[in-house]
Amino acid sequence: MGIHERKQREKEQRRKQIMEAARKVFSAKGFNRATMEEIAGEAELSPGTIYLYFKNKEELHTSLSIDILEYISVQMKKFINRHDINAEQKMHLLKDTFIDVYEYDPMVLINLFHLQSGETLTNLSAEVLEELKQTSADALSAITSVVTEGIERGLFVEKHPVALADIIWATYSGVVLWVDSKRLLNNEKDFVKQTLDTAFEIMVNGFKRK
Repeated sequence: MGIHERKQREKEQRRKQIMEAARKVFSAKGFNRATMEEIAGEAELSPGTIYLYFKNKEELHTSLSIDILEYISVQMKKFINRHDINAEQKMHLLKDTFIDVYEYDPMVLINLFHLQSGETLTNLSAEVLEELKQTSADALSAITSVVTEGIERGLFVEKHPVALADIIWATYSGVVLWVDSKRLLNNEKDFVKQTLDTAFEIMVNGFKRK
């Protein structure tokens, strides 16, 4: 391995180290209360080193959100092209993927759904913003492909597949954000899984061709 390759690998490892530290801090304190200094402390690095890799806190958190979107896409690609299951079964696997992602790190996911904030997006570099757009498009494309298959095979109603995919994603984000807001009043139990189960049951029944 040459010097350049070794430096690139070390840079990537340092970036992953920072992102893992950020994930822990954001999950423990939330986006608004977390500071770059705390993330640097968790990563055992100086704050100045953090800024060599990430422009600001928004960009660092967005990079975690991009990772979440990439993970969702990777998980969906495991079943969207399978021929031994139909579109309805794939919808239930999609729901399982959504729940798995939420249970892995609810705080990062919740803040992903807040990224529509104009203020947050304006604080991102052009490179990170473009990466966010692309990973979001990839995730939506995977969902759309499941819906399209259901329509083409006569299982789902003939509605615009992108519109139906938007409904699925909006339902996911809406359930996560709403149930999370309710937990501020009652933190005894997390009802996201049960609510998503119900939401997908209703959606799948609504999508079916009568």
